[in-house]
Amino acid sequence: MQAAKPLFDYPKYWAECFGPAPFLPMSREEMDQLGWDSCDIIIVTGDAYVDHPSFGMAIIGRLLEAQGFRVGIIAQPDWRSKDDFMKLGEPNLFFGVAAGNMDSMINRYTADKKIRSDDAYTPGGLAGKRPDRASLVYSQRCKEAYTHVPVILGGIEASLRRIAHYDYWQDKVRRSILMDATADILLYGNAERAVVEIAQRLSRGEKVEAITDVRGTAFIRRDTPEGWFEVDSTRIDRPGRVDKIINPYVNTQDMEACAIEQAKGPVEDPNEAKVVQILESPRMTRDKTVIRLPSFEKVRNDPVLYAHANRVLHLETNPGNARALVQKHGEVDVWFNPPPIPMTTEEMDYVFGMPYARVPHPAYGKEKIPAYEMIRFSVNIMRGCFGGCTFCSITEHEGRIIQNRSHESIIREIEEMRDKVPGFTGVVSDLGGPTANMYRIACKDPEIEKHCRKPSCVFPGICENLNTDHSSLIELYRKARALPGVKKILIASGLRYDLAVESPEYVKELVTHHVGGYLKIAPEHTERGPLDKMMKPGIGSYDRFKQMFEKYSKEAGKEQYLIPYFIAAHPGTTDEDMMNLALWLKRNGFRADQVQAFYPSPMATATAMYHSGKNPLRKVTYKSDGVTIVKSEQQRRLHKAFLRYHDPKGWPMLREALERMGRSDLIGNGKHHLIPTYQPQTDEYQSARRKNSTPAGSKKVGGAAGGKILTQHNGLPPRASDGGKPWDKREQAKAAAFAKLQEQKKGGKSGGGKKKPRPVAPR
Repeated sequence: MQAAKPLFDYPKYWAECFGPAPFLPMSREEMDQLGWDSCDIIIVTGDAYVDHPSFGMAIIGRLLEAQGFRVGIIAQPDWRSKDDFMKLGEPNLFFGVAAGNMDSMINRYTADKKIRSDDAYTPGGLAGKRPDRASLVYSQRCKEAYTHVPVILGGIEASLRRIAHYDYWQDKVRRSILMDATADILLYGNAERAVVEIAQRLSRGEKVEAITDVRGTAFIRRDTPEGWFEVDSTRIDRPGRVDKIINPYVNTQDMEACAIEQAKGPVEDPNEAKVVQILESPRMTRDKTVIRLPSFEKVRNDPVLYAHANRVLHLETNPGNARALVQKHGEVDVWFNPPPIPMTTEEMDYVFGMPYARVPHPAYGKEKIPAYEMIRFSVNIMRGCFGGCTFCSITEHEGRIIQNRSHESIIREIEEMRDKVPGFTGVVSDLGGPTANMYRIACKDPEIEKHCRKPSCVFPGICENLNTDHSSLIELYRKARALPGVKKILIASGLRYDLAVESPEYVKELVTHHVGGYLKIAPEHTERGPLDKMMKPGIGSYDRFKQMFEKYSKEAGKEQYLIPYFIAAHPGTTDEDMMNLALWLKRNGFRADQVQAFYPSPMATATAMYHSGKNPLRKVTYKSDGVTIVKSEQQRRLHKAFLRYHDPKGWPMLREALERMGRSDLIGNGKHHLIPTYQPQTDEYQSARRKNSTPAGSKKVGGAAGGKILTQHNGLPPRASDGGKPWDKREQAKAAAFAKLQEQKKGGKSGGGKKKPRPVAPR
């Protein structure tokens, strides 16, 4: 892997003399207080400005500030005119535009394409503070405000839409967002290296259109530059041009010149000994090779070509061996440089050690920002994920190589949070990241890691070259627990349980000290068909972890529960798969209240399956096997109903489906049946959400206003502190009462002429 210039090795810009600001300014008044006449860089974001390292605008803003630049923030501007985009004046170098911590369409719409009623990244949780495709709209407004100022597009929305991508909300393939946004350059993935390099070069007077050699960037060009070898990957299932066999001892670029020189010179003696010089072929130079993908026009009209392009894209994601990509859009090419080089531990410490205020900007007053409240007392210890789950965007955005912070940096942040953040009670809500337990886990050999092209290190099984040692993470937990003023360290990030079982010591440490009654994990499904399309382990790994979890919970004398998450309607899922999952849930006593249907996010592999009906995890051809796709609204509702098999509202649909599937044996009033034959009145059913919730205003939950329900969203028993009874006894009592009523009904023991009591459904 190529060496990269450390982030802290750049010369500081002249404005460093102003020093760090308490908050990056959001108004001209704040700029005046700081003594600024202008901003060098203005960041436009779709999120409220929270000066915390869990928010992208804060990380990029503070990093650029540390480079000596004056950075302003325009958060959630009114996009209906250019006025809000001019309130800080004209930036000297560029606008940095991002939709926020989420893709704006996923932020605004549910998986059923309904507008969400709230926005966790907005003060008060109010919806409607950002437009659809926010980064596109913001970029256009910046250009309207100051035509000649460069616009640099970044964030997860730009990352996932950098290439021609399927758009779930319009049900069509859209072109690269770079084309529609009219931005000058796009940064994808972890953008710290790229944004610092570009800012430094622009500050030296270099034109933005001349910056074409920065990793992790995409830009528009007219043709392939001289000296590059182009691999044609625009077609499948058709034989291409047969090239002449290349002499491995001759540089192909010099073949013609050599032939001419030989023709001019004397004839050599064929028997004379010669020194053989092996020259590098341009075909073997990966850093000068570009792969041409099918054009936007082709993938828009051919779903199989779209799947093929998606497969090629994901094979070129390892920074150690990835090649550049190019995709034609009309008369121009969109060029994608290889992914950025991952940050070192020293650089991660540098980025997370900036002078963050760790609170929202004072302009928001006392209004709460839900996303901030969730991560207020959490600490991010790493980045990246090598799981490669096909429905997830983490690997595509942050990369599969784990980037770790040092113990010292993490401990320092906990101490700072303890001493400076208002309301800290001694409980750290999370020490994690994209995955809770991938900290310091990596390939055993850097050379193997550099050349690997596998999309996942843990599927179909854990790679033999992966070091699964959790000892550094265990040591970190112990150091954090020992800090004065820290009462509890919770782990709220998703746990990769197939990795955890490789370290029983880690599971014991986690279960004994870091579970607050419930632990979230995500088996996603029980059946092999959908699991293979997700690149997730079999349910056997979950069973192994569950046994360890229960064993160590018992040894610690704690009553703790696992909260498994499942996805409905994922590509590769049949109705039978969902039925089997529902049976598994019932056997294991799970009643999920909120369930997640598959959400086709831009550029994900599972989204390519959804759109094309092909599997990009294998070579894609027109004749390759198809993938079962759940697209109709009725079938998606059915799959969600199987996940909520206990909800009477879904029973009519499930009865019809089970009869159609020839599984009427699962309809009945016994314990072995999935759903009953009767249908209760609507007012007799109380959802798991309401049943397992504590009314707001209760002393036990801190007196939230408005009479809302505070819910655990899991269908498991209420905590003992909420007055809940043991769940198994409660369920047994209800089942016994229902059985008794049924027996009385059959035997005619209804009290002689009195009205028979109406059976109540066991919940």
